[in-house]
Amino acid sequence: MFNAILVEKDNEAYSARIAALSDSQLPPGEVLVRVAYSTLNYKDGLAITGKGPVVRSFPMVPGIDFAGTVEASTHPGFAAGDPVVLNGWGVGEQHWGGLAQKARVQGDWLIPLPDGLSLKQTMAVGTAGYTAMLSILALERHGLKPEHGDVLVTGANGGVGSFAIALLAALGYRVVASTGRPQEADYLKRLGAADIIDRSTLAEPGRPLQKERWAAAIDSVGSHTLANVCAGIRADGAVAACGLAQGMDLPTTVAPFILRGVSLLGINSVMRPVAQRKEAWRRLAKDLDTRHLDEMTREIGLADAISAAIDLLKGAVRGRLVVDVNR
Repeated sequence: MFNAILVEKDNEAYSARIAALSDSQLPPGEVLVRVAYSTLNYKDGLAITGKGPVVRSFPMVPGIDFAGTVEASTHPGFAAGDPVVLNGWGVGEQHWGGLAQKARVQGDWLIPLPDGLSLKQTMAVGTAGYTAMLSILALERHGLKPEHGDVLVTGANGGVGSFAIALLAALGYRVVASTGRPQEADYLKRLGAADIIDRSTLAEPGRPLQKERWAAAIDSVGSHTLANVCAGIRADGAVAACGLAQGMDLPTTVAPFILRGVSLLGINSVMRPVAQRKEAWRRLAKDLDTRHLDEMTREIGLADAISAAIDLLKGAVRGRLVVDVNR
């Protein structure tokens, strides 16, 4: 038997609880993993609370990422004892996920533990840091260099935002952080932000074309914020869009794209090919100053994750929550 968060829906009654499950209840898969750590992401918060239509079938074990050790495998790429990491692939939404002491998944969804990172460190980074790195890689492919100018990061106090700031600063960029919590300015500056702006300056409807302020941006907010970000990007700059904390809508015009040549780069962290995943994790191990991880993360136990999900959706969580599923 093992413990897991189990999300259930009976007619209109939605619930999440800690349940004792058996290996036989796990879904089919080639690799059985003894999970060491998972995380609590925004999507996990929606899944646990039912505040968004994240879960596609019931019952469901949430948790869109995990790190652990292979217990049994029929996949040629993995053997018992191998340390592994998983992000995305619909885990925690369509397939039982990582907020559990065990998970059974397809082998092609896993990658080996990146050199230079521990199991706990990979989940301190988690899908948030992985998404931030995918965003940076997309901007680099677009041609972005530090000498081009400031890079804006929205949702700066969240997981993606915190990692984006730390990574960009380490790579030599001047970073502007947008946050709704100005009291956290010192934290953001310790991560590497050179300037702080209040998110309220971006969150309301604005002009379709505004003063050119930033060479590029990483946006995890969407809606009016993303529209205003696009309107303030310099000519031939780019925005990596990777989240929807404010909303799924994008109330903008074509003006930034056809008058300034701004590029909007969509970041899908869920269904990336293995080669791209390995490259993102290789760069994370190389570029991230792991000394930031202690300040950017807080460890909780599996039993704490349900209440923490509520705080997460309220915007009351700074940085990352690492879940030790064995306590």
